Amino acid sequence: MSGTFDELLARDGVLVYKTKGVSMRPMLRQNRDLVMIRVPEGRLKPLDVALYRRGDAYVLHRVIEVREGYYLIRGDNTYALETVPDDAVIGVLTGFQRNGKEIGAEDKTYRAYVRFWNAVYPVRAATVCGVRLAERVLKKMGFRRRRSGSL
Repeated sequence: MSGTFDELLARDGVLVYKTKGVSMRPMLRQNRDLVMIRVPEGRLKPLDVALYRRGDAYVLHRVIEVREGYYLIRGDNTYALETVPDDAVIGVLTGFQRNGKEIGAEDKTYRAYVRFWNAVYPVRAATVCGVRLAERVLKKMGFRRRRSGSL
């Protein structure tokens, strides 16, 4: 397989690849799950997963809001929104494959996961923020995190 994702989508209309990174966990597991991406037909909708260009990199994250000329997007395992212009989006997730089983973006179980995971986002974000704050306070007090396996 050679060429950029843009070129492959333009040529074949579909792109299948193993994911890299952890920003879409727990839904997508790095180097294990295959994603199926197609060229979008029109603008994306909230909760779609967009493939977009960020400089020379390609990123696969979820659309949180659709605005005039751009999207607000974040990974399922991230906590910052990113503004992505319409013209940076080159594809949309149509499904993924885990352990040989294909799960489509319209699958009822998948849609339930998406709604749940995004509904609990405020709790997840507050928990992460609280843990990070506690770690900073403890570090200033002289406590250090122990390495696993050490006493």
